[in-house]
Amino acid sequence: MDAKDKISQFVEESGPVVSEVADRVWDLAEVRFKTDKSADEYEKVLRDNGFTVRRGAAGMDNVLIASYGEGKPVIGILAEYDALPNMNQTADLARQQQDKPGAAGHACGHNILGAGALAGVLAVKKLMEEESIKGTIRFYGCPAEESGYGKAFMTRAGLFDDCGAILAWHPSDAAGVASRASIGVAQMYFKFTGIPAHAAGAPELGRSALDAAELMNVGVNFLREHMIREARIHYAFIDAGGTAANVVQPTACLYYFVRAPYNDQILDLCNRVVKCAKGAAMMTETSVDVQWDSAICCYVPNQTLNQVIYKNLQKFADLHLTDAERLYEQKYYDTISAQARASLLARVQKAFPDKREEEQERIAAEPILEELMPMEPATMDMGGGGTSTDVGDPSWKVPTAKFTIGCEPQGTAVHSWQWCANGKSSVAHKAALAAGKVFAATAYDLFMDPDLIRKADADRLRMLNGKTYHSLIPDDVKPGQ
Repeated sequence: MDAKDKISQFVEESGPVVSEVADRVWDLAEVRFKTDKSADEYEKVLRDNGFTVRRGAAGMDNVLIASYGEGKPVIGILAEYDALPNMNQTADLARQQQDKPGAAGHACGHNILGAGALAGVLAVKKLMEEESIKGTIRFYGCPAEESGYGKAFMTRAGLFDDCGAILAWHPSDAAGVASRASIGVAQMYFKFTGIPAHAAGAPELGRSALDAAELMNVGVNFLREHMIREARIHYAFIDAGGTAANVVQPTACLYYFVRAPYNDQILDLCNRVVKCAKGAAMMTETSVDVQWDSAICCYVPNQTLNQVIYKNLQKFADLHLTDAERLYEQKYYDTISAQARASLLARVQKAFPDKREEEQERIAAEPILEELMPMEPATMDMGGGGTSTDVGDPSWKVPTAKFTIGCEPQGTAVHSWQWCANGKSSVAHKAALAAGKVFAATAYDLFMDPDLIRKADADRLRMLNGKTYHSLIPDDVKPGQ
């Protein structure tokens, strides 16, 4: 039995424990930095399996750094375990329904994301023991990926600096490697304060914070015409001043996301958004307090690491689904729109242009995409915008690569009730184990050939093209403040 067959065996042996952790974290559904019980689940298993565990770092109680081995290379595997607010969903149900209205839910698959990382490091440790492999395998438990950005604070604190490579994954509706850069983002609160008054009896005495917030949004909406095409700006009302229409609202608060490819572009756009806020405050004779929440840099893909991962995806990404599992996923696929189905066909046509038309149509109609997406060259082209990830910050300092496993119903969206409902299924459990095998096999390849790490670092520097890392988060901003 070769090393990768052993890895597969070790991961399968850990399957019951890994799946139990994934399901318990799904049930807990903790958000942002308040992932105490979810982190407890991982800490216990890691300690019980002989890892040295450090709990708490970079100002966050629920950071986990679990290590086994000694010396270099240090291979880091990233885990997440936070859920999304108000995304509670009944498990296994093919219609939107909340068991606990307003509660959080794992609509981004982080319950199996962390479990896959756990499966990977457990298998690597066993192989290192059996084959006397030198180096260090490290599990990084990272809170608050969903808008709080634990990994950005961890990078700012230097927690990844001694790593030779960092590996990450994410559940998806298609398996492959991340070849494009993501987009960076900064997040700020705009808290307006005015003067309350009776809206009919003495309106001249009032100064409306809600008016200021609405005027700020108008100004930003006009700003959209005058920003780079890759940029994105979006917002939510955190406080609309109350529910009394006959009171001039004395408070209002907006939560803004400002996205652009690079730090200088983000900061320039943030300054313009702040000017809109200050102008709105001036027009309404209110005041505005600007508070940073968090920020992340764009993700830097790595061709060398992608090539290593892709070979392991070819071996392990197939979930070997049963007919019953395909039928289970079909009920979610049946909920997607005609537009989503058309997009799936376009994706298949682009990915597999050599296949016959009827075969392309068959693949696009599968409830789970069982084909591995082709690997494209790594590029800093972001494709006209997109999502952001806090894996971006460590990728600026350490060679980093991400992959996906196709375990979510085709055509369903990230942050959807379908993903949450699917989160405790046997398909989700299989995906966590498949990710574990890819992690462990890739770590093994890097341990056996340290020159891959040198090549990967050269790729990182080439992608950055002279740019250096600087955290977008101001020095005085603390996690979750």
